[in-house]
Amino acid sequence: MRLEDGQQIIKTRDDPMPVTLVRGDSSPEANDCFKLADGVSCSWAKANEEFGPEKLRERIEPWLTALCQSEHLSLLVGSGLTHAVHGLATCQPLPGMSAKEFQTLKEEIEIEVKRIATQARRDRGNIEDQIRVVNELLRGLQILAATKADDAPERKQTEDLRQELSEALRSFATSILEGERNLASAPDGNGNEGENCAQSEQVKKCKGREAAFNYLVSFLMSFASRSGTRDRLHLFTTNYDRYIEAGADLAGLRLIDRFVGTLAPIFRASRVDVDLHYNPPGIRGEPRYLEGVARFTKLHGSVDWVDCHGEIRRIGLPFGANDIGPYLQAPGLKGATALQLMIYPNPAKDMETLFYPYSELFRDFAVAISRPNSTLVCYGYSFGDEHINRIIEDMLTIPSAHLVIISHSDPLGRIMRTYERLGRSSQVTLLLGDHLGNLKTLVDHYLPKPAIDRTTIRMADLLKARLGAQTQESQASNAEAENKRRNLS
Repeated sequence: MRLEDGQQIIKTRDDPMPVTLVRGDSSPEANDCFKLADGVSCSWAKANEEFGPEKLRERIEPWLTALCQSEHLSLLVGSGLTHAVHGLATCQPLPGMSAKEFQTLKEEIEIEVKRIATQARRDRGNIEDQIRVVNELLRGLQILAATKADDAPERKQTEDLRQELSEALRSFATSILEGERNLASAPDGNGNEGENCAQSEQVKKCKGREAAFNYLVSFLMSFASRSGTRDRLHLFTTNYDRYIEAGADLAGLRLIDRFVGTLAPIFRASRVDVDLHYNPPGIRGEPRYLEGVARFTKLHGSVDWVDCHGEIRRIGLPFGANDIGPYLQAPGLKGATALQLMIYPNPAKDMETLFYPYSELFRDFAVAISRPNSTLVCYGYSFGDEHINRIIEDMLTIPSAHLVIISHSDPLGRIMRTYERLGRSSQVTLLLGDHLGNLKTLVDHYLPKPAIDRTTIRMADLLKARLGAQTQESQASNAEAENKRRNLS
């Protein structure tokens, strides 16, 4: 099953299989009017019946709210969130991370990059494929050059390739920072409706920096707002940028990661679960989790992580800086270059670093999601990383585990192929399409309220009790009237 233009795929609650929706016919200009696709049937909608977000909300919001109150909740965020927030703020696509043309051993690199892309079912390789191939090639050249003379061609190729890789990584980091800078410098209003927003649909989606940050904050807090008796939200991302960190700062959300320190935090291999608790008034010996705290893991590294003499440090790189170069010249970094940036899959000079710290990060991911009564929500993740997919597949071997996939699109069909391969439809929820996966639509209609607290629960219990009492009174009144009627007859 492939996601065509305008189609939405939904599978929630008791749906035995994915339900495909198409745009309605009565109002072609309305993007939030849907009906069942031809040949599709389900228990909650009739054929040719047109409906909007109100009907879909009844299916989605209570279901997601219940899942988000699972004993263990994890959120995996891919590049889709960055694209969505950037688009809301600037009405422009995110700066592309275009591939670089290497000159040293150019043909060999291109052939291997193409093979990797084909294996991943992509049309062409990207810069991550190039970094991976060049790293492996560079390691091989270093082995060959170790026994060669100083003027041997292998030594020159090694040095040239290392220099080209350093330039590629610096350019890569610059493109990431450009995306951050675009968000930070976007206008506050409703966007520019001139040459930058030629299409009317673009104008509607362009909300400005303040609105984009508000939606980002609401998105994060919809998952992070858990009751004090529940485990923390475990927040994972494959992104190199720092959109999530910026949103957490604005939301007052405290992120706990493996870094320890103030001026130049150091990544610690030994995970010490330092956490914050509080004692509710009138209760002794029952500490609870403090609200507004989440555990945070960047699976593929970050633009501000640097390998410095065997230690992974997070440098003080401003959000949206023009260039990373000046910040690598701090005295404590001792002349670090872009080669030391911990951007996956850059191993930073030796094979040991290829596994560290990434092995620790993926171990955290596996431990967090592979537990009973655990829910993993994936947003904007295309299922293009097999090392992550394998862990998710293992998670679903636990009967009480559940996977929620929310995505704006599925251009390569990876999500639906993964769903079909898993073969565990009862443990998977799908929300795919430019409506169901749209960040603004999700926050406005479908995500849980960002404060699931005792007041909400008490209100629901009170309403239930009152409605129940009214029902009992009505039944008693009807019974009394029926008895009087019989006596009179």
